Amino acid sequence: MQDWNPQLYRQFESERTRPARELLERIPLTDVHFATDLGCGPGNSTELLAQAWPDAVITGIDSSAAMLEQAHERLPACTFLQADIRTWQANQPQQVIYANASLQWLTDHHTLLPHLVEQLDIGGALAIQMPDNLDEASHSLMRKVAASERWQAHISPQAADRKRLLSTEQYYDLLSDAGCQVDIWRTTYYHPMADAQAIITWLRATGLRPFLAGLTEQQQADFLHDYHQALMPAYPPRSNGQVLLAFPRLFMVAVRTH
Repeated sequence: MQDWNPQLYRQFESERTRPARELLERIPLTDVHFATDLGCGPGNSTELLAQAWPDAVITGIDSSAAMLEQAHERLPACTFLQADIRTWQANQPQQVIYANASLQWLTDHHTLLPHLVEQLDIGGALAIQMPDNLDEASHSLMRKVAASERWQAHISPQAADRKRLLSTEQYYDLLSDAGCQVDIWRTTYYHPMADAQAIITWLRATGLRPFLAGLTEQQQADFLHDYHQALMPAYPPRSNGQVLLAFPRLFMVAVRTH
């Protein structure tokens, strides 16, 4: 799969940063010396950590060299490393491990989350936000178009199969069993968008990437045309001409107690 496109990702930076900011506000810590942003992208979420704890050592982790380059330009005082979240090991216990819209791309959360808790200092917090939107029309229609007769030979089910999140109760038990006090909640954002095409522009930077990865440039254009045709009746214009993109997200802040 091609590297992430920071410019495309940042077209909706304000909307992407809002849940990151709201996640940060629920972290019950003030004395933070070491914090890591897992899946830091172009640094918009890392910047929030640096503003919240200006004296802390802030590290951003991402798999994308393009994203890390932009993050470093944005925040030269922070450290940015190209690494796999699944195997990342902190050099010292962290007071905050922050993962905004990154862990949904990874599997085996039963193993991953306890591993991340182990990187925390006692009293440290693991803060996670993940899109929980696979049942929204924006995503169910991606799968429907990909499974159509025209596209099923070109897009493998595995490439387009982002794993479903665990249930809220499963995450609560998993983090509690890992020695944490858990705050967990779900929020649905409703983003006003100019039209269905704007939804595609948003999702080309994220959710559409696995669907488009194996297609030629012309095939990508054709797939997006079919997807657009499917989206339009699902997102009718509101009274002011805009459409509303519903975007559920799951949040959790787990404070390690032992």
